[in-house]
Amino acid sequence: MNILLINPEVPNTFWSLKSALKFVSKKALLPPLGLLTVAAMLPKSFEKKLIDMNVTALHDNDIRWADYVFISAMYIQKDSAREVIKRCNKLKIKVVAGGPLFTSFPDLIQGADHYVLSEAEITLPQFLNDINNNCAKHIYKTDLKADITTSPLPLWQLVDIKKYGMMGLQYSRGCPFDCDFCDVTQLFGHKVRTKTTRQIIEELESLYKYKWRGDVFFVDDNFIGKRQRLKKELLPAIIEWMQKRKRPFSFSTQTSIDLVDDEELMTLMTKAGFDGVFIGLESPNDSSLAECNKTQNIGRNIVEDIKKIQRFGMQVQAGFILGFDNDKPNVFDKLINLIQDSGIVTAMVGLLNAPPGTKLYQKLKNENRLADTPTGDNMDCSINFIPKMNIYELRGGYMKVLNTIYSQKYFCKRIKTFLKNYNFNYKTKYKLGMRDVKAFFKSIWRIGMVEKGKMHYWLLLMWSFGDLRRLPLVVRYSIFGFHFRKILKSIHTRMEDFSANPVNECNNISNDHKLLTKD
Repeated sequence: MNILLINPEVPNTFWSLKSALKFVSKKALLPPLGLLTVAAMLPKSFEKKLIDMNVTALHDNDIRWADYVFISAMYIQKDSAREVIKRCNKLKIKVVAGGPLFTSFPDLIQGADHYVLSEAEITLPQFLNDINNNCAKHIYKTDLKADITTSPLPLWQLVDIKKYGMMGLQYSRGCPFDCDFCDVTQLFGHKVRTKTTRQIIEELESLYKYKWRGDVFFVDDNFIGKRQRLKKELLPAIIEWMQKRKRPFSFSTQTSIDLVDDEELMTLMTKAGFDGVFIGLESPNDSSLAECNKTQNIGRNIVEDIKKIQRFGMQVQAGFILGFDNDKPNVFDKLINLIQDSGIVTAMVGLLNAPPGTKLYQKLKNENRLADTPTGDNMDCSINFIPKMNIYELRGGYMKVLNTIYSQKYFCKRIKTFLKNYNFNYKTKYKLGMRDVKAFFKSIWRIGMVEKGKMHYWLLLMWSFGDLRRLPLVVRYSIFGFHFRKILKSIHTRMEDFSANPVNECNNISNDHKLLTKD
Protein backbone atom coordinates (compact mmCIF):
# COMPACT_ATOMS: atom_id res chain seq x y z
CA MET A 1 0.00 0.00 0.00
CA ASN A 2 0.94 3.65 -0.47
CA ILE A 3 0.54 5.58 2.78
CA LEU A 4 0.67 9.38 2.85
CA LEU A 5 1.14 10.82 6.34
CA ILE A 6 0.09 14.47 6.72
CA ASN A 7 0.87 16.95 9.47
CA PRO A 8 -1.59 19.88 9.07
CA GLU A 9 -0.48 23.48 9.21
CA VAL A 10 0.07 25.17 12.57
CA PRO A 11 -1.05 28.82 12.62
CA ASN A 12 1.37 31.51 13.73
CA THR A 13 1.26 31.33 17.52
CA PHE A 14 3.54 31.99 20.49
CA TRP A 15 5.16 28.55 20.30
CA SER A 16 5.34 28.31 16.51
CA LEU A 17 8.23 30.83 16.57
CA LYS A 18 7.62 31.36 12.85
CA SER A 19 8.96 34.93 12.79
CA ALA A 20 12.06 33.85 14.74
CA LEU A 21 12.75 30.82 12.54
CA LYS A 22 13.04 33.05 9.47
CA PHE A 23 16.23 34.51 10.95
CA VAL A 24 17.89 31.08 10.69
CA SER A 25 16.16 30.00 7.45
CA LYS A 26 14.10 27.26 9.12
CA LYS A 27 10.55 26.35 8.13
CA ALA A 28 9.12 24.91 11.37
CA LEU A 29 10.11 24.41 14.99
CA LEU A 30 9.64 20.63 15.34
CA PRO A 31 8.97 17.71 12.99
CA PRO A 32 5.78 15.67 13.61
CA LEU A 33 7.21 13.11 16.05
CA GLY A 34 3.92 11.23 16.40
CA LEU A 35 3.54 10.64 12.66
CA LEU A 36 7.20 9.64 12.32
CA THR A 37 6.66 7.05 15.04
CA VAL A 38 3.41 5.81 13.47
CA ALA A 39 5.21 5.47 10.14
CA ALA A 40 7.73 3.17 11.83
CA MET A 41 4.84 0.97 13.04
CA LEU A 42 3.58 0.38 9.52
CA PRO A 43 4.67 -2.73 7.59
CA LYS A 44 8.02 -2.35 5.83
CA SER A 45 6.33 -3.43 2.60
CA PHE A 46 4.23 -0.24 2.59
CA GLU A 47 5.45 2.77 0.63
CA LYS A 48 5.46 5.81 2.93
CA LYS A 49 5.60 9.54 2.33
CA LEU A 50 5.21 12.30 4.88
CA ILE A 51 4.15 15.85 4.13
CA ASP A 52 4.49 18.41 6.90
CA MET A 53 2.37 21.30 5.64
CA ASN A 54 4.44 23.66 7.77
CA VAL A 55 7.41 22.85 5.54
CA THR A 56 5.99 21.62 2.21
CA ALA A 57 2.82 22.39 0.26
CA LEU A 58 0.28 19.57 -0.12
CA HIS A 59 -0.68 18.94 -3.77
CA ASP A 60 -3.57 16.91 -5.10
CA ASN A 61 -1.14 14.56 -6.85
CA ASP A 62 0.34 13.72 -3.43
CA ILE A 63 -3.11 12.70 -2.25
CA ARG A 64 -3.92 10.75 -5.43
CA TRP A 65 -0.72 8.72 -4.98
CA ALA A 66 -1.99 7.31 -1.67
CA ASP A 67 -4.19 4.34 -0.90
CA TYR A 68 -4.69 5.83 2.57
CA VAL A 69 -3.99 9.25 4.03
CA PHE A 70 -2.99 9.20 7.70
CA ILE A 71 -3.57 12.51 9.45
CA SER A 72 -2.66 13.41 13.04
CA ALA A 73 -3.10 16.80 14.69
CA MET A 74 -3.36 18.84 17.83
CA TYR A 75 -6.38 21.06 18.49
CA ILE A 76 -4.58 24.18 17.25
CA GLN A 77 -4.35 22.49 13.81
CA LYS A 78 -8.07 21.79 13.51
CA ASP A 79 -8.86 24.21 10.66
CA SER A 80 -6.06 22.88 8.48
CA ALA A 81 -6.99 19.28 9.35
CA ARG A 82 -10.58 19.91 8.31
CA GLU A 83 -9.48 21.25 4.91
CA VAL A 84 -7.13 18.31 4.34
CA ILE A 85 -9.93 15.82 4.99
CA LYS A 86 -12.25 17.71 2.63
CA ARG A 87 -9.63 17.53 -0.11
CA CYS A 88 -9.17 13.80 0.44
CA ASN A 89 -12.93 13.23 0.37
CA LYS A 90 -13.21 15.15 -2.90
CA LEU A 91 -10.47 13.00 -4.44
CA LYS A 92 -12.06 9.84 -2.96
CA ILE A 93 -8.96 8.81 -1.01
CA LYS A 94 -9.55 7.07 2.30
CA VAL A 95 -8.56 8.97 5.46
CA VAL A 96 -7.29 7.54 8.75
CA ALA A 97 -7.39 10.13 11.56
CA GLY A 98 -5.69 9.96 14.95
CA GLY A 99 -3.70 11.91 17.50
CA PRO A 100 -4.76 14.31 20.30
CA LEU A 101 -7.27 16.34 18.25
CA PHE A 102 -9.36 13.39 17.12
CA THR A 103 -8.96 11.46 20.39
CA SER A 104 -10.22 14.38 22.51
CA PHE A 105 -12.80 15.67 19.99
CA PRO A 106 -13.87 12.66 17.89
CA ASP A 107 -17.02 14.40 16.62
CA LEU A 108 -15.48 17.77 15.81
CA ILE A 109 -14.30 17.00 12.27
CA GLN A 110 -16.29 14.68 10.04
CA GLY A 111 -15.14 12.92 6.90
CA ALA A 112 -12.49 10.44 8.01
CA ASP A 113 -13.12 6.84 6.99
CA HIS A 114 -11.37 5.45 10.07
CA TYR A 115 -10.53 6.97 13.45
CA VAL A 116 -7.55 5.27 15.08
CA LEU A 117 -7.65 6.95 18.47
CA SER A 118 -5.95 6.69 21.87
CA GLU A 119 -2.35 5.43 21.83
CA ALA A 120 -1.27 4.02 18.47
CA GLU A 121 0.86 1.24 19.95
CA ILE A 122 -2.45 -0.41 20.90
CA THR A 123 -5.02 0.67 18.30
CA LEU A 124 -2.95 0.84 15.11
CA PRO A 125 -2.06 -2.91 15.00
CA GLN A 126 -5.78 -3.71 15.40
CA PHE A 127 -6.61 -1.45 12.46
CA LEU A 128 -3.84 -2.88 10.27
CA ASN A 129 -4.95 -6.43 11.03
CA ASP A 130 -8.55 -5.60 10.08
CA ILE A 131 -7.42 -3.93 6.84
CA ASN A 132 -5.56 -7.10 5.98
CA ASN A 133 -8.76 -9.08 6.59
CA ASN A 134 -11.01 -6.57 4.77
CA CYS A 135 -13.04 -5.83 7.88
CA ALA A 136 -11.76 -2.43 9.06
CA LYS A 137 -14.04 -0.62 11.52
CA HIS A 138 -14.88 3.07 11.65
CA ILE A 139 -13.50 3.74 15.14
CA TYR A 140 -10.67 2.19 17.15
CA LYS A 141 -10.19 3.38 20.71
CA THR A 142 -9.20 2.06 24.11
CA ASP A 143 -8.82 3.17 27.72
CA LEU A 144 -5.67 1.05 28.04
CA LYS A 145 -2.28 2.73 28.16
CA ALA A 146 0.53 1.53 25.94
CA ASP A 147 3.76 -0.09 26.96
CA ILE A 148 6.04 2.45 25.30
CA THR A 149 9.04 0.17 25.56
CA THR A 150 7.55 -1.30 22.36
CA SER A 151 7.63 2.04 20.50
CA PRO A 152 9.95 1.97 17.47
CA LEU A 153 12.56 4.49 16.37
CA PRO A 154 10.93 7.38 14.46
CA LEU A 155 11.52 7.27 10.70
CA TRP A 156 13.60 10.44 10.47
CA GLN A 157 14.35 9.73 6.82
CA LEU A 158 10.80 10.80 5.94
CA VAL A 159 11.56 14.46 6.73
CA ASP A 160 14.29 16.93 5.82
CA ILE A 161 15.66 17.63 9.30
CA LYS A 162 17.52 20.70 8.03
CA LYS A 163 14.16 22.49 7.72
CA TYR A 164 13.50 22.39 11.49
CA GLY A 165 14.67 24.41 14.46
CA MET A 166 14.98 21.41 16.78
CA MET A 167 14.31 17.69 16.96
CA GLY A 168 11.95 15.91 19.36
CA LEU A 169 12.20 12.75 21.47
CA GLN A 170 9.80 11.21 23.96
CA TYR A 171 11.01 9.44 27.10
CA SER A 172 7.79 9.21 29.13
CA ARG A 173 4.02 9.59 29.03
CA GLY A 174 1.75 10.55 31.90
CA CYS A 175 1.92 13.04 34.77
CA PRO A 176 1.63 12.36 38.52
CA PHE A 177 -0.14 15.68 39.17
CA ASP A 178 -3.79 16.56 38.67
CA CYS A 179 -4.18 20.22 37.65
CA ASP A 180 -7.86 20.97 37.05
CA PHE A 181 -7.39 22.79 33.73
CA CYS A 182 -4.99 20.26 32.14
CA ASP A 183 -6.04 17.46 29.78
CA VAL A 184 -2.69 15.64 29.79
CA THR A 185 -3.86 13.05 32.30
CA GLN A 186 -7.05 12.57 30.29
CA LEU A 187 -4.90 11.56 27.32
CA PHE A 188 -2.00 9.76 29.02
CA GLY A 189 -3.04 9.06 32.62
CA HIS A 190 -1.39 9.69 36.00
CA LYS A 191 0.92 6.71 35.90
CA VAL A 192 4.25 7.70 34.39
CA ARG A 193 5.44 5.20 31.79
CA THR A 194 8.96 5.37 30.37
CA LYS A 195 10.99 4.00 27.53
CA THR A 196 14.15 2.08 28.35
CA THR A 197 17.51 3.80 28.54
CA ARG A 198 18.63 1.73 25.57
CA GLN A 199 15.74 3.07 23.48
CA ILE A 200 16.66 6.69 24.19
CA ILE A 201 20.35 6.15 23.42
CA GLU A 202 19.34 4.48 20.15
CA GLU A 203 17.14 7.47 19.30
CA LEU A 204 20.00 9.87 20.04
CA GLU A 205 22.32 7.76 17.91
CA SER A 206 19.74 7.76 15.12
CA LEU A 207 19.56 11.57 15.12
CA TYR A 208 23.35 11.73 15.16
CA LYS A 209 23.48 9.33 12.21
CA TYR A 210 21.19 11.63 10.22
CA LYS A 211 23.67 14.45 10.93
CA TRP A 212 21.51 16.45 13.32
CA ARG A 213 23.54 18.85 15.48
CA GLY A 214 21.74 21.24 17.76
CA ASP A 215 18.70 21.43 20.01
CA VAL A 216 16.71 18.34 21.01
CA PHE A 217 13.43 18.71 22.89
CA PHE A 218 12.16 15.90 25.13
CA VAL A 219 8.42 16.31 24.56
CA ASP A 220 7.40 14.66 27.87
CA ASP A 221 4.71 16.56 29.75
CA ASN A 222 6.72 16.06 32.95
CA PHE A 223 10.20 14.68 32.31
CA ILE A 224 10.97 14.15 36.02
CA GLY A 225 8.02 11.86 36.76
CA LYS A 226 10.40 8.94 37.45
CA ARG A 227 13.29 10.63 39.27
CA GLN A 228 15.19 7.61 40.52
CA ARG A 229 15.19 6.01 37.09
CA LEU A 230 16.45 9.26 35.62
CA LYS A 231 19.24 9.63 38.17
CA LYS A 232 20.39 6.00 38.21
CA GLU A 233 19.87 4.98 34.58
CA LEU A 234 18.99 7.48 31.87
CA LEU A 235 20.99 10.60 32.72
CA PRO A 236 24.29 8.78 33.42
CA ALA A 237 23.87 7.00 30.07
CA ILE A 238 23.20 10.28 28.24
CA ILE A 239 26.23 11.88 29.93
CA GLU A 240 28.43 9.02 28.71
CA TRP A 241 26.97 9.15 25.19
CA MET A 242 27.35 12.94 24.97
CA GLN A 243 31.01 12.73 25.99
CA LYS A 244 31.63 9.98 23.46
CA ARG A 245 30.02 11.99 20.67
CA LYS A 246 31.64 15.31 21.75
CA ARG A 247 28.35 16.86 22.93
CA PRO A 248 26.49 17.26 19.61
CA PHE A 249 23.13 18.16 21.20
CA SER A 250 21.62 20.58 23.67
CA PHE A 251 18.50 19.34 25.46
CA SER A 252 15.37 20.98 26.81
CA THR A 253 12.14 19.58 28.26
CA GLN A 254 9.12 20.22 30.50
CA THR A 255 9.14 19.65 34.26
CA SER A 256 7.25 20.61 37.39
CA ILE A 257 8.65 23.24 39.78
CA ASP A 258 9.66 20.61 42.34
CA LEU A 259 12.70 19.97 40.13
CA VAL A 260 14.32 22.70 42.22
CA ASP A 261 14.11 20.50 45.34
CA ASP A 262 16.46 17.87 43.87
CA GLU A 263 19.97 19.28 43.42
CA GLU A 264 21.39 15.91 42.38
CA LEU A 265 18.85 15.68 39.57
CA MET A 266 19.56 19.22 38.37
CA THR A 267 23.31 18.55 38.40
CA LEU A 268 22.90 15.38 36.33
CA MET A 269 20.57 17.11 33.87
CA THR A 270 23.01 19.94 33.22
CA LYS A 271 25.94 17.51 32.87
CA ALA A 272 23.85 15.56 30.35
CA GLY A 273 23.32 18.71 28.28
CA PHE A 274 19.96 20.04 29.47
CA ASP A 275 20.06 23.82 29.35
CA GLY A 276 16.35 24.66 29.36
CA VAL A 277 13.14 23.60 31.09
CA PHE A 278 9.55 24.74 30.64
CA ILE A 279 7.58 24.95 33.90
CA GLY A 280 3.88 25.71 34.35
CA LEU A 281 3.95 28.39 37.06
CA GLU A 282 0.40 29.62 36.29
CA SER A 283 -0.11 32.30 38.96
CA PRO A 284 1.68 34.43 41.57
CA ASN A 285 -1.28 33.81 43.94
CA ASP A 286 -1.40 30.74 46.15
CA SER A 287 -5.20 31.06 46.32
CA SER A 288 -5.43 30.72 42.52
CA LEU A 289 -3.00 27.79 42.57
CA ALA A 290 -5.12 26.06 45.21
CA GLU A 291 -8.22 26.72 43.13
CA CYS A 292 -6.79 24.79 40.16
CA ASN A 293 -5.16 22.08 42.32
CA LYS A 294 -1.62 23.16 41.36
CA THR A 295 -0.47 21.99 44.77
CA GLN A 296 3.20 21.54 43.86
CA ASN A 297 3.54 25.31 43.32
CA ILE A 298 1.91 26.48 46.56
CA GLY A 299 3.95 28.06 49.35
CA ARG A 300 7.07 28.62 47.30
CA ASN A 301 9.30 31.61 46.68
CA ILE A 302 8.97 31.29 42.92
CA VAL A 303 11.54 33.95 42.07
CA GLU A 304 14.21 32.27 44.21
CA ASP A 305 13.29 28.84 42.85
CA ILE A 306 13.70 30.05 39.27
CA LYS A 307 17.02 31.72 40.01
CA LYS A 308 18.29 28.53 41.63
CA ILE A 309 17.49 26.49 38.52
CA GLN A 310 19.26 29.12 36.41
CA ARG A 311 22.34 28.89 38.63
CA PHE A 312 22.42 25.17 37.91
CA GLY A 313 22.74 26.01 34.20
CA MET A 314 19.17 25.81 32.92
CA GLN A 315 17.06 28.56 31.44
CA VAL A 316 13.47 28.50 32.73
CA GLN A 317 10.65 29.07 30.28
CA ALA A 318 7.27 29.37 31.96
CA GLY A 319 3.54 29.42 31.36
CA PHE A 320 1.15 31.70 33.24
CA ILE A 321 -2.64 31.93 33.34
CA LEU A 322 -4.98 34.83 34.13
CA GLY A 323 -8.71 34.53 34.77
CA PHE A 324 -8.91 32.30 37.86
CA ASP A 325 -11.87 32.98 40.15
CA ASN A 326 -9.45 34.02 42.90
CA ASP A 327 -7.60 36.54 40.73
CA LYS A 328 -7.94 40.12 41.99
CA PRO A 329 -7.11 43.37 40.14
CA ASN A 330 -3.59 43.39 41.63
CA VAL A 331 -2.73 40.08 39.93
CA PHE A 332 -1.54 41.82 36.77
CA ASP A 333 1.19 43.89 38.46
CA LYS A 334 2.18 40.92 40.64
CA LEU A 335 2.64 38.79 37.54
CA ILE A 336 4.71 41.43 35.75
CA ASN A 337 6.99 41.74 38.78
CA LEU A 338 7.40 37.97 39.10
CA ILE A 339 8.37 37.58 35.45
CA GLN A 340 10.79 40.53 35.48
CA ASP A 341 12.43 39.78 38.83
CA SER A 342 13.04 36.11 37.99
CA GLY A 343 14.47 36.71 34.52
CA ILE A 344 12.06 34.37 32.75
CA VAL A 345 12.81 35.40 29.18
CA THR A 346 10.25 33.16 27.48
CA ALA A 347 7.06 33.83 29.43
CA MET A 348 3.81 32.67 27.88
CA VAL A 349 0.78 34.35 29.44
CA GLY A 350 -2.71 33.25 28.47
CA LEU A 351 -6.29 33.51 29.62
CA LEU A 352 -7.76 30.50 31.39
CA ASN A 353 -9.71 28.01 29.27
CA ALA A 354 -11.42 24.77 30.22
CA PRO A 355 -10.77 21.91 27.76
CA PRO A 356 -13.56 19.31 27.57
CA GLY A 357 -12.90 16.32 29.80
CA THR A 358 -11.02 18.27 32.47
CA LYS A 359 -12.18 18.78 36.07
CA LEU A 360 -12.40 22.52 35.41
CA TYR A 361 -14.72 21.92 32.48
CA GLN A 362 -17.06 19.80 34.60
CA LYS A 363 -16.99 22.35 37.43
CA LEU A 364 -17.91 25.23 35.13
CA LYS A 365 -20.56 23.13 33.43
CA ASN A 366 -22.16 22.44 36.80
CA GLU A 367 -22.11 26.18 37.51
CA ASN A 368 -23.66 26.96 34.11
CA ARG A 369 -20.68 29.14 33.15
CA LEU A 370 -19.46 27.40 29.99
CA ALA A 371 -19.51 28.91 26.51
CA ASP A 372 -17.82 27.58 23.35
CA THR A 373 -14.99 25.08 23.17
CA PRO A 374 -11.49 26.57 23.53
CA THR A 375 -9.63 27.62 20.40
CA GLY A 376 -6.42 25.77 21.22
CA ASP A 377 -4.38 28.98 21.03
CA ASN A 378 -3.11 29.93 24.48
CA MET A 379 -2.75 33.60 23.56
CA ASP A 380 -5.61 34.70 21.32
CA CYS A 381 -7.64 36.41 24.09
CA SER A 382 -10.34 33.74 23.90
CA ILE A 383 -11.94 32.37 27.04
CA ASN A 384 -14.63 29.70 27.00
CA PHE A 385 -16.41 30.46 30.25
CA ILE A 386 -17.83 33.39 32.22
CA PRO A 387 -15.07 34.67 34.55
CA LYS A 388 -15.69 36.10 37.99
CA MET A 389 -13.68 39.22 37.15
CA ASN A 390 -15.34 41.69 34.81
CA ILE A 391 -14.41 40.53 31.30
CA TYR A 392 -13.29 44.00 30.23
CA GLU A 393 -11.12 44.42 33.32
CA LEU A 394 -9.64 40.97 32.75
CA ARG A 395 -8.83 41.66 29.12
CA GLY A 396 -7.48 45.10 29.92
CA GLY A 397 -5.19 43.73 32.63
CA TYR A 398 -4.11 40.91 30.34
CA MET A 399 -3.08 43.35 27.62
CA LYS A 400 -1.21 45.45 30.21
CA VAL A 401 0.86 42.38 31.12
CA LEU A 402 1.63 41.52 27.48
CA ASN A 403 2.40 45.10 26.45
CA THR A 404 4.84 45.37 29.36
CA ILE A 405 6.75 42.08 29.28
CA TYR A 406 7.13 41.94 25.48
CA SER A 407 8.22 45.55 25.04
CA GLN A 408 11.87 45.97 23.99
CA LYS A 409 12.66 47.74 27.26
CA TYR A 410 11.33 45.07 29.61
CA PHE A 411 12.30 42.13 27.42
CA CYS A 412 15.94 43.22 27.12
CA LYS A 413 16.06 43.91 30.85
CA ARG A 414 14.82 40.37 31.48
CA ILE A 415 17.49 38.84 29.24
CA LYS A 416 20.13 40.72 31.21
CA THR A 417 18.67 39.58 34.55
CA PHE A 418 18.73 35.97 33.36
CA LEU A 419 22.27 36.03 31.96
CA LYS A 420 23.69 37.62 35.10
CA ASN A 421 22.44 34.61 37.03
CA TYR A 422 22.99 31.84 34.47
CA ASN A 423 25.71 29.18 34.93
CA PHE A 424 27.53 28.61 31.62
CA ASN A 425 29.74 25.76 32.87
CA TYR A 426 27.81 22.90 31.26
CA LYS A 427 26.41 24.66 28.21
CA THR A 428 27.14 22.80 24.99
CA LYS A 429 29.45 24.80 22.74
CA TYR A 430 28.64 24.88 19.05
CA LYS A 431 30.74 26.01 16.15
CA LEU A 432 29.16 29.07 14.63
CA GLY A 433 28.06 28.48 11.06
CA MET A 434 27.12 30.82 8.24
CA ARG A 435 23.45 30.49 9.24
CA ASP A 436 24.28 31.88 12.70
CA VAL A 437 26.26 34.76 11.23
CA LYS A 438 23.38 35.64 8.92
CA ALA A 439 20.94 35.52 11.86
CA PHE A 440 23.17 37.93 13.78
CA PHE A 441 23.21 40.49 10.97
CA LYS A 442 19.48 40.04 10.34
CA SER A 443 18.86 40.78 14.02
CA ILE A 444 20.96 43.94 13.78
CA TRP A 445 18.84 45.13 10.88
CA ARG A 446 15.35 44.02 11.94
CA ILE A 447 15.65 44.63 15.70
CA GLY A 448 18.45 47.17 15.93
CA MET A 449 17.45 49.38 12.99
CA VAL A 450 13.79 48.94 12.06
CA GLU A 451 11.92 48.15 15.28
CA LYS A 452 10.81 50.68 17.85
CA GLY A 453 12.76 50.63 21.12
CA LYS A 454 15.96 49.59 19.34
CA MET A 455 18.12 51.48 21.85
CA HIS A 456 17.46 48.74 24.41
CA TYR A 457 18.68 46.09 21.96
CA TRP A 458 21.92 47.99 21.32
CA LEU A 459 22.58 48.53 25.02
CA LEU A 460 22.05 44.82 25.66
CA LEU A 461 24.29 43.87 22.74
CA MET A 462 27.11 46.10 23.97
CA TRP A 463 26.72 44.72 27.50
CA SER A 464 27.09 41.17 26.17
CA PHE A 465 30.56 41.95 24.80
CA GLY A 466 31.75 42.06 28.40
CA ASP A 467 31.43 38.25 28.43
CA LEU A 468 31.30 36.79 24.93
CA ARG A 469 29.61 33.63 26.19
CA ARG A 470 26.50 35.80 26.53
CA LEU A 471 26.47 37.05 22.94
CA PRO A 472 24.88 34.00 21.20
CA LEU A 473 22.12 33.90 23.82
CA VAL A 474 21.53 37.65 23.60
CA VAL A 475 21.06 37.33 19.85
CA ARG A 476 18.89 34.22 20.16
CA TYR A 477 16.55 35.64 22.80
CA SER A 478 16.34 39.01 21.05
CA ILE A 479 15.10 37.15 17.96
CA PHE A 480 12.56 35.33 20.14
CA GLY A 481 11.42 38.70 21.44
CA PHE A 482 10.93 39.90 17.86
CA HIS A 483 8.57 36.97 17.28
CA PHE A 484 6.69 37.58 20.53
CA ARG A 485 6.09 41.21 19.56
CA LYS A 486 4.73 40.03 16.21
CA ILE A 487 2.30 37.80 18.08
CA LEU A 488 1.40 40.74 20.33
CA LYS A 489 0.38 42.75 17.25
CA SER A 490 -2.01 39.97 16.22
CA ILE A 491 -3.47 39.95 19.74
CA HIS A 492 -4.07 43.69 19.48
CA THR A 493 -5.90 43.10 16.20
CA ARG A 494 -8.08 40.47 17.85
CA MET A 495 -8.84 42.84 20.71
CA GLU A 496 -9.95 45.46 18.19
CA ASP A 497 -12.26 42.87 16.62
CA PHE A 498 -13.78 42.18 20.04
CA SER A 499 -14.38 45.90 20.57
CA ALA A 500 -15.91 46.29 17.12
CA ASN A 501 -18.19 43.24 17.56
CA PRO A 502 -19.29 43.22 21.20
CA VAL A 503 -22.08 40.73 20.49
CA ASN A 504 -19.47 38.11 19.58
CA GLU A 505 -17.29 38.94 22.59
CA CYS A 506 -15.19 36.21 24.08
CA ASN A 507 -16.34 33.18 22.05
CA ASN A 508 -20.03 34.08 22.31
CA ILE A 509 -20.00 34.55 26.07
CA SER A 510 -22.96 36.72 26.94
CA ASN A 511 -22.03 40.41 27.02
CA ASP A 512 -24.66 41.12 29.63
CA HIS A 513 -22.64 43.13 32.15
CA LYS A 514 -24.60 41.81 35.10
CA LEU A 515 -23.98 38.23 34.04
CA LEU A 516 -20.26 38.81 33.46
CA THR A 517 -19.77 40.37 36.88
CA LYS A 518 -22.04 38.22 39.01
CA ASP A 519 -20.60 37.06 42.34
